[in-house]
Amino acid sequence: MNKKWQDINILLLAYLGDGVYELWVRKHLIEQGLAKVDELHKKTTYYVQAKTQAAILKELMADLDETETSVVLRGRNAKGHYPRNVSVVTYRHATAFEALVGYWYLTGNLERMTDIFSRIDGILEKLPAVNVDS
Repeated sequence: MNKKWQDINILLLAYLGDGVYELWVRKHLIEQGLAKVDELHKKTTYYVQAKTQAAILKELMADLDETETSVVLRGRNAKGHYPRNVSVVTYRHATAFEALVGYWYLTGNLERMTDIFSRIDGILEKLPAVNVDS
């Protein structure tokens, strides 16, 4: 891509980050030994839902550098359409998380992205139990 990441619409970074994150989640769950497609789908849905992404971002905020924080703020403040089944605040935080992932991917900062992704299971263990079987 010839454009600098700063010149790209933040919602496009979030769109890219959404795809990168979901691909990582699917690969991660398969590597954990999940082999049934319906189980993979349910777990993947949990990892990628806005509420989960917003919770992950909240846990990561203290560890982000100045540029990453700037990306998060741009993502959080982006104007867009929001689904009815989630609060606007939660959705904006999820968009910010996806924009951050898109930023890491687009800038080639894959080591940082991998480091953060390796912490996600630990973050999710702190969250209230959610039944992913329903």
